Amino acid sequence: MKKTPTRLADGRELVYYDVRGDRGATGRDAVDRRPLDAVATASEIRHDPLLGEWVAVTAHRQARTYHPPADECPLCPSRDGRLTEIPAEDYEVAVFENRFPSLAGPPGPAEAEDESGLFLRAPGAGRCEVVCFTSDHDASFADLTEERAALVLDAWTDRTAELSALPGVRQVFCFENRGREIGVTLGHPHGQIYAYPFVTPHTEQTLRSAAAHRERTGGNLFDDVLAAERADGRRVVLETGHWAAFVPHAARWPYEVHLYPRRRVADLTELGEDARAEFPGVYLELLRRFDRIFGPGEPPTPYISGWHQAPLGPDGGKDWAGRTDFALHLELFTIRRTSGKLKYLAGSESGMGVFINDVPPETAARRLREVASR
Repeated sequence: MKKTPTRLADGRELVYYDVRGDRGATGRDAVDRRPLDAVATASEIRHDPLLGEWVAVTAHRQARTYHPPADECPLCPSRDGRLTEIPAEDYEVAVFENRFPSLAGPPGPAEAEDESGLFLRAPGAGRCEVVCFTSDHDASFADLTEERAALVLDAWTDRTAELSALPGVRQVFCFENRGREIGVTLGHPHGQIYAYPFVTPHTEQTLRSAAAHRERTGGNLFDDVLAAERADGRRVVLETGHWAAFVPHAARWPYEVHLYPRRRVADLTELGEDARAEFPGVYLELLRRFDRIFGPGEPPTPYISGWHQAPLGPDGGKDWAGRTDFALHLELFTIRRTSGKLKYLAGSESGMGVFINDVPPETAARRLREVASR
């Protein structure tokens, strides 16, 4: 992998990733010629005293780009006189700081705005990046070659290392939202990376469960769940020498797959070479199966896919006890429950956090096995 960092006209960082620097990686020194003003953000985080969770408030994001036509896509290369977020005329994988970030800047102390101390707010510190998987506007991740998917994995890993080293960052989340049904506002194949200044609620709950399991059984919760799913077999979607994918026993979404490396590691930076080499074929197969769930002639399946990585300690260190029991894994799910119908988060899910799934996990796993590539 060749990594080439540069700067956009407003000072944001852009990094090109190429499989090899000697093959087609031209224009990486192209200058961003747009007359851009410096990025101004108004991010803050506010603490919910009832749930014990932080909420980001980002008024500046109301002005972000919303469903531009294909010939005005800001993620395409700069060609034929049209200037975009990526100055090069072509690229393999490109990562840049989001122009409308939910989180940005250095950390700062939380301050109470009332005498009771209940209403805490702090700077919305951290960083948000955009990951462009290909310069082809009409492609999707599932269309990538294994070589290109491996390059994306390299980019995710490099960004995890870089962002984890920023002051105040506690957790790095690499993810992709795909499809208008999910809420995607740019059609170009891309994902995002969030570097949070706190441990996310999902991870906090998982860590509590892992600690309770360790105290009760002496075992690792992730290892034991993976072993139990493999032993049961009904919800296993695919297995290789270094990866296992299954629909979880209590899946929340109509079609939901968790992908684990068979050797537990904390985050992408610790993933072994054998597992890294095998990942592209496994992941591309899962994405292609997702597009076949509902049969031929159906539109692409909308999905969310994200890497769950171990958080860092309060001081940014990796020796924090909270990392010890965590296992890197990817969660992939769709909100489409059947042809032409979506799963909406209505009263029970949105109001109380209690999911109601219309598709039994065993049925979902069976369907995902049926649509395997021949």
